[in-house]
Amino acid sequence: MASRHPSAQRSRVIVVGGGLSGLSTALGAALRGLPVTVFESATQLGGAAAYSGGQVWVGANHVAKRAGVGDDLGLVESYVRGIAAERGALLDEVAMMRWLTTAPRAMQFWEQQGAVRWMIIQGLADYHGEVPGALASGRYLTGAPVPADDLGSWRDSIRTSPYFRMGTTYDDLFAKGRRLTYVDDPDDVAHRTPWADTGKEPAEPQSTTDMLTFGTGLVAGFLARLVREDDVEIVRSARVTEILRGPTGEVVGVLADGGDGAVTRRGPVVLATSTYDWDPDLVREFLGLEPEDFGSMAPESLRGDAIRLARAVGGAVVSMPATTVPLVPGWLAPDGAGFANGPEYAMPHAMIVDRLGLRFCNDSYWPDLVARALDPADRRLPCYLIWDEQHHHKYGLGTTVPGGSYPPGLVSTASTLRELGDHLGIDGGDLERTAARFNAAAARGEDPDFGRGTVEFINRFSGDPTHTPNPVLGPVSEAPFFGMRLRLLGTGIGMSGVRIDSEGHVLDEAGTIVPGLWAVGSCAAMTTSGGGYNSGFALARGLTLAYLVAAELGAGALVR
Repeated sequence: MASRHPSAQRSRVIVVGGGLSGLSTALGAALRGLPVTVFESATQLGGAAAYSGGQVWVGANHVAKRAGVGDDLGLVESYVRGIAAERGALLDEVAMMRWLTTAPRAMQFWEQQGAVRWMIIQGLADYHGEVPGALASGRYLTGAPVPADDLGSWRDSIRTSPYFRMGTTYDDLFAKGRRLTYVDDPDDVAHRTPWADTGKEPAEPQSTTDMLTFGTGLVAGFLARLVREDDVEIVRSARVTEILRGPTGEVVGVLADGGDGAVTRRGPVVLATSTYDWDPDLVREFLGLEPEDFGSMAPESLRGDAIRLARAVGGAVVSMPATTVPLVPGWLAPDGAGFANGPEYAMPHAMIVDRLGLRFCNDSYWPDLVARALDPADRRLPCYLIWDEQHHHKYGLGTTVPGGSYPPGLVSTASTLRELGDHLGIDGGDLERTAARFNAAAARGEDPDFGRGTVEFINRFSGDPTHTPNPVLGPVSEAPFFGMRLRLLGTGIGMSGVRIDSEGHVLDEAGTIVPGLWAVGSCAAMTTSGGGYNSGFALARGLTLAYLVAAELGAGALVR
């Protein structure tokens, strides 16, 4: 064991939140000989990251380099600047460069420490292929599958994603399509309820295959590595309710509600509680959405705790435009408990329309949907998913297998689009005219109005690879027709959040560091990319900040 810095022996690091960013911060501190306590408000660890696809976007990374992929930090910077350009005033230049230049080193560090074995998600393109510096492949990393046995007694403490089938990989997903990767076994679909999340803690441990993949596997690797370290305390079902301060205002610890009574721990505090999806007041503040138009795919434990805790000790919060937030179309689960989402909206033979029955966006691509639906000058809510019998027969919906019966009350059905529009409260004539225009172009694999089918990331990740000429485009033309009102679902990435500097220190309204307090992960405002977003930014930034914060807390101590 390496020698420890004297101060490291005395200061216990307090991590608030047991998702990927929190666990990696704890691991980084423990590797430097610091005692660590992780507080998680839920019964299970992993947070939103465990539910995700495990995509980690890192430009000029060491995995791509050893695979011979050409990339450099100049191209990476050009790309991030390009997607941030529309809202340049929101970009923190120093934080952006710190993130981009440190991320490759951080990912290599985590691999060297045995927390992950990185793999390139082959053929997955950057979102914005039109922006200078974009690459067709090489920047998306994910972890190799992790045997469930690696977690030992911690196996049932980790969340299992309801959105990705354990044991399958991106190769499987790209071969069959994301939807059909799940529905190739109808019995398994019915048992596992894909793309449906009640938001509640499971009554019993969730069963999976022996291999953990996607976001679940990524979190599992870090947790398995963390619990091998000495003096690591993980306290579940313990919600931190107060940050403790010393006589001069510095942060000195936390108070948590542990169920059986209050729990106090003292030391520097790192906030890692992700975002605010399950707090209606914060959703209203940051997104301007009421419950009838909003839901969340993230665990119910994401209640904006870091925002409230930081504000209580003078920390500032940055409010990013709602149109920048990664929200995806979904629907209220049939039993009214939680929400469901899948790639069905991006599959062929489907389209999204507004209350007038008009298309208004590239409806396979959530960034365009969100930007146009929440445009303050021309808000397009409510909106509706419309599809036909071809879609029903090929893909199903949520827990409904292809060709199966939809749950009662979820879907409206009609023999004509005009009649369907009347059922949904949409002008049926306009809906028919919209479909006619869409169908004529979709049959050719084109969408001259809004560019559906032109985003390679979506074509690859969400489409049907067996459908030609375009994996996300097909006419909505075969009766019966189906429709339902959509909600915009949070993904655990709120963009707005605690104000931090390039090193993860929490800042007050004057831009001054709040002593003893850091924030990592999605609870921190995404000023590093200025409101621009690409899948994988959130996990990459979280792992990078975890690396930086742990290094600062353990300054002078050698990694063991």
